[in-house]
Order: sequence, then C-alpha cells, then structure tokens
Amino acid sequence: MIASVTLNPAVDYTVELSEPLTDGAVARSDEHRYDAGGKGINVSKYLVELGVETVATGVAGGFLGRYLLERLSETAIDADFVEIDGETRLNTTLLESDGEYKINQNGPRITPPAIEEIVDTLRMYDPETVVIAGSLPPGTGPETIDRVAAAGPWETVVDVGGATLAELEAEYALCKPNREELAAATGRQVDDVRSAIAAAEELRATGFDRVVASLGGEGATLAAPTQTLHAPAADVDVVDTVGAGDALLAGVLAGRARQESDAASLRSGVAVASRVVSVSGTRAPPFTGISDERESIAVSAY
Repeated sequence: MIASVTLNPAVDYTVELSEPLTDGAVARSDEHRYDAGGKGINVSKYLVELGVETVATGVAGGFLGRYLLERLSETAIDADFVEIDGETRLNTTLLESDGEYKINQNGPRITPPAIEEIVDTLRMYDPETVVIAGSLPPGTGPETIDRVAAAGPWETVVDVGGATLAELEAEYALCKPNREELAAATGRQVDDVRSAIAAAEELRATGFDRVVASLGGEGATLAAPTQTLHAPAADVDVVDTVGAGDALLAGVLAGRARQESDAASLRSGVAVASRVVSVSGTRAPPFTGISDERESIAVSAY
C-alpha cells in the first residue's frame, strides 16, 4: 500500500474563460469545476486509476474541509483525515486562451498534536510507502516531514519545495522536484536537460536514493544509484498543467510498486502526466491503453 500525506490540502476551483482577463471588466464563465486537491490527494487519485492500493490522509477543517472529505467519499479513494479547527484552503486556477493563472491560499496553522494524529493513522494502515507532498502550512517545517518519515518502517517519498528539500535530514527513498525546486535545492541554474541531470545527481547525493525531476515541455529525469535517465515529454495538446507533477510521481510510484525498472517507471510517469495535462482540473482521466502509450516513450541513459 502507498499512503499519501497532504498537510495542506485544498479544494481546487478551476475556471475556463472564453476571453482574456481585462482590468475592470467582468469575466464570465460557463465552464468551472471543484476538485478535492492537494498534491498528496492528487497522487492517491491517480494511483487508484492505475490500480495501486492507496490511502490518503492529512488534515481538513471548516466548511471547505467538509466539502473536500465529501468529494473524496464519492470517489474510490480511501481517505482518513485528521479534523482541525482551521479552514481548508481554496486554490483557484483561471484558464484562458492567453495563459493560466493560479491563486493559492497559504492554508491553516497545523499544531504538533495534529501531526501526531497523522503518524498514528499511518501506523494503523502500515503502508510500504508514504508520500508526503505539497506545500507546508503555517506551524510546520522540514522537521515535520522528518518526523513523519522516521515514525515507521515505511519508505518515504517527498514532493515539497526546493528550500525544504535542502533542509531534510531523515532517509528518503525518492524526491520529486520540478525545475524551479531543483534549482532552489541545489543552488544550480537549471535551464536545460543537461543542467537538470547534473542538479538531480547532486541532490541525490545529499541523501535521496532517487530523484525524479519534472521539466515541463522537456520531459523528466530520474537520477538513480547506477545511472540517470531522461524521457522527453509526450506530444499532446496541453489544456491544464495543474496536477502534472503529481501524475508523473504517481506513474513512477505505480511502476515501483510493480517492481518495474527505473526506465519503465519513468515511462509510466511521463505517460500518466501526458494524460492528465490533456484535461482541465485535477480529476483523473481514464488511463485505458496507458501501457501501450508508455512503450512509445524513449528513455536515454546518461
């Protein structure tokens, strides 16, 4: 089982606009949706569609927290969240022909007792892998992630900010930075595949068994103990990039859960991400035929 921990979940509100935003003008839309969001929740959402056993945990509070839990209860995702007094955040994405705009709230303050309740929840489910993903809300820091990582026999995977990655001290099986997070974690300039590979290898040497870096239109890299791999992005029409990195991570984790090679896992990650960016919002699209698509993705070793 793979358990996801989302310390700062959100209700994702996605709006599609037919015309560009104009200062002072009222923008109207007929296309909008609400999704239960947060990076860990997204990972579990995609894992379910990939046939991998998963449970999602974290914190939820207020009317938005209740809505988030209601939405999760309507899905096939097993969810066991800790209730808090604060208000779960609302993250807004505006999609228009000229661009994509995001407004993310910071989230409620999380107290140490809530973290201990999450640890107790994980111990009850006894997962093989724990994924800690997303932004850190007020009241938490790198030490919070280290606490969860060291609290059980599970292997821990992290998808957090670059500055946070640089401060982690526990043992981690894998981390998944994007281009900007990779640069922040290493202090390197990351502007192409070669520099991304060098940065990923450097970050891996600081205490991560593997580093999977998402590079947007340039695909993804995977730095492993014996080699570093790169897979180009699939050629698809991009509608919405929200959840792309989470989809990449879910695909890689699904491959690892099935004991596939690093190359096969990376192909799975890129194929899953290509499906997710082809739809709006963070809902999981059908993954029918994904195994055939991933075989067409070329992986290069460095």
